[in-house]
Amino acid sequence: MYMKKVVVNDRMQTGYTYTLTEPMGKHFDPSFRPELTPKQMLALGVFGGVYMRDCTKEFPADWFTRAKFQKKELSTQDPALNYFKVKASQSLAVWRAKGWLSSEDPRGWFQWYCRYFMGRRLPEEDARQIRRWAAMRRHRMQIAAHCAAGDTQCRPKQRQALLHWAYDARKV
Repeated sequence: MYMKKVVVNDRMQTGYTYTLTEPMGKHFDPSFRPELTPKQMLALGVFGGVYMRDCTKEFPADWFTRAKFQKKELSTQDPALNYFKVKASQSLAVWRAKGWLSSEDPRGWFQWYCRYFMGRRLPEEDARQIRRWAAMRRHRMQIAAHCAAGDTQCRPKQRQALLHWAYDARKV
């Protein structure tokens, strides 16, 4: 069995440890079929360029070679860095208030996905996050129902939100 220990020390977690038990990008739950890798998402432009800038050491360096990041000193999202050039995410405060965050992944779904992609498995949390990911399909169906094929300017906020959840909204 594959086993590798990861120790996290960033602004939101100090001394958090987890174990990678699967090879990177392999052995996903059969119901979880993301269309984009974390590296692809970061290169396309997600979360206005402010997400995960302080925790790049936790993940492969090549994930960040083309990442669209806001300048380090700026803490507000820049929608121009998003693929669809719109803001389509809620603040971390909203996520906390709604109970969408876990102690393991205080940054939310994308942090969970990055760690899952790397090979970390937490059965209960994985099941919860995969259910949340699956619920985003409704946005794909709404775009398909209301937009002409190939019109990527139709419903840009929904498309950007889908990108945040590893759905390739360019292909809807």
